[in-house]
Parts: sequence; structure tokens; C-alpha cells
Amino acid sequence: MRYLVLLVLYALVTLCCHTSALSQTPSYGERGSDLGIQVFQQVVRSKPLENVVLSPHGVASVLGMLLPGCHGETRKQVLSSLRYKKNGPYRMLKKLHKTLTAKSNQDVVLIANGVFSQEGFPMQKSFVDANKANFQAESRSMDFSDPQRAADKINTWVSNKTRGHITSLIKADMLDSALARLVIINSIYFKGLWKSRFQPENTKLRPFTGGDGNVFKVPMMSQLSVFNIGMATTSHGVKYKVIELPYHGNTISMLIVLPTEEDAPLSHVIPHINTATVQSWRKLMHMRKVHLLLPRFAADVEVDLKDPLSALGITDMFSQDKADFKHLSSEPVYVSKALQKAKIVVNEDGTKAAAATAAILMARSSPPWVSVDRPFLFLIRHNTSGTLLFMGQINQP
Repeated sequence: MRYLVLLVLYALVTLCCHTSALSQTPSYGERGSDLGIQVFQQVVRSKPLENVVLSPHGVASVLGMLLPGCHGETRKQVLSSLRYKKNGPYRMLKKLHKTLTAKSNQDVVLIANGVFSQEGFPMQKSFVDANKANFQAESRSMDFSDPQRAADKINTWVSNKTRGHITSLIKADMLDSALARLVIINSIYFKGLWKSRFQPENTKLRPFTGGDGNVFKVPMMSQLSVFNIGMATTSHGVKYKVIELPYHGNTISMLIVLPTEEDAPLSHVIPHINTATVQSWRKLMHMRKVHLLLPRFAADVEVDLKDPLSALGITDMFSQDKADFKHLSSEPVYVSKALQKAKIVVNEDGTKAAAATAAILMARSSPPWVSVDRPFLFLIRHNTSGTLLFMGQINQP
């Protein structure tokens, strides 16, 4: 008999921006992000007209937390999908986590990892120690026979770790099984303040053409400023614009991707995206003074990760017959559910200094207008490591 392991990722983002230049050898942040991008591509393929938000780093983190417990073919599949070295990437993952949770980011990025187990469930000490060392993961045992109480306890922990921004992650019915043994959680909370703030008085209702072709009015933010902007082309000849909006502190930015031709669907660009593509944008972009119109937008999305991960070759961990977590517990377990909930809210807010910066950048000439008035892709990237914290497609703000 195999017992259940539940993987849950909750990613919450408020406000936004992005950029980067990296070496050609992919960092561990980029390797994990590439898998996350592939998961995103799998999801949007079936939801071309919907808003989709995902944390690539969250996907990689939970798999990274499971990795010390994996054995045999299960371990090979995870390592292969993440492109990690088979002898163990733990030193690099520890370094990456330390970079992302550095003091310079502590008011911007909050990452919490937790391992919640059924009382009496025998976890291998090496598994617990590895996750504590590499992901600062907390391990707690609880009684899953009272699923509502267990869910409440986990949700309280997540809420505390994310300053009250994530309050309802686990539902009792996720734990409502006599076979439930383990819940592994990665949560990311990101709050970035624009380096160059959008003034609220400049936000006006303007037309936005949704993914279904319908036109509707949305609050469109506006500012005249200098942004890093460039033009790129997919391997199939589809041209698109890339605009970088840095957050205060410059360690994290948001990248907006918009097809150049108004009738070119976003789905013609998304399959072209990977971390190497993102890295190549740096050479194509240059600072330019523009009038930028960007919609205020919000999205709250839950994604079932089982099918996308299975399509990418990570199958055995979901199989009662094939899952091999020999290094996690002496009891046989498999992953019954893997999901991610992500939320993003983008608005005008910025720092006090940003208004002065915007004023300095006022132009005498008449710069071009860049209007993000149709479906677009966004990526929020940690510049130093190349890690993609969040990405999403917005069809309707």
C-alpha cells in the first residue's frame, strides 16, 4: 500500500518589474526556471484565452525538496527534467535559496518552505536535514485524521510566513484520506515597488482587445519615462517587443512581451520562450524614452501540475506502482496531487524617490507611445541568478 504525498505551491505577487545579463552556462536558477517555463507552456496551450499565472521557481523548489527522497528511476526523471547533475545539486540549490532570500530582498521576496507529516510517519533523517539545510524548510508533524484542523494549522503557518497575504492554501478535502502522510509546501510572496512610479492621476479608461477579440475599457496606467526596450523575432519570424520595468533596488524586474503585429496571437510567441531567449534579450534592448501605457491587472489562478509534469517526463512519482521515494521514508509513498496557486496584482504604486526620477526623465521632444493594449506575457526575474519568480499571460486585465 502506498501513502499520499501532497505538493502545494502558493505564489503571491503584488506590483511588478524585470531584467538581466548572465553567463552562457545556465545557472541552477535558470535550469529550474526552464522547467517551470515548460510547465507554463503546457498549461497555456490548453488555456489560450485565459489569464494564467505561474511561479517557475516554485515548481522547481518543490521538486528540489522532493529530490533528496527520490531513488532510482523517479530520481532520474526529476534530475533529467531539471537538468541537475546526478551527484546532487544541493550545494548550488542552497546557494540559490540564500541569494533569493538575502537581506537585500527581504522586504521584496518572502520564500517559505515547509514539510508537514502525519504523526508517526517515519521520514528519513537525511531527507529532513537536506531540506532544512538547502531550503530552510521547517518540518512539523500533525494529525491528518482531523483534516480541517490540520489544514487550518498549515494555512496559519503559511499566512504567518507571508505576512498575512496568503491565508487559504490547503483545503480539508486535500487531506481527507486515511492514506495522507505528507504535505510539502513552497510559498513565494513578492512585493515590488516600481523604480519609476505610475502616477494614479494619469490612469484612465482605455480600450484593451482581449484574447477573444472583444474590446473593453480597462484602467490603463501611463507614464513618460526611459525604459529598456527592444525588438526580437521568434524562429518562425514572429516579431515582438520586450519592455523592462525595474523595481526599486534593481535586483528584480518585470519584462513585458507583446507581439508587434496587432493580429499576431500571443500563442505564437510563448513556445519560443526559455531562459536562453530571455538572456538574449539583453543584447537587443536599449534605453529609450517612451510613453508607456500598461493596464492595471490582477489574476488569481490555480494550476494542477500533475499533467504538465507528466508530459515533461516526470511520471513515476505520480504512480502508485512506480513511485520510488526510498530515501524519504521506509513506508512506500507516491505523489497524489501537485498544484500551484498564484496571484498577481499590478498597479501604480512605487517609492517616494521614483516620482523624482520620473520628473528628471521628462522629455522635451515627443517620444513614441508603447501601448500594452492586447494580450501580453509578463516575466518577473531575479537578475543576478536568472531565476524566474513568476510568469503569466494576461488575456483580460
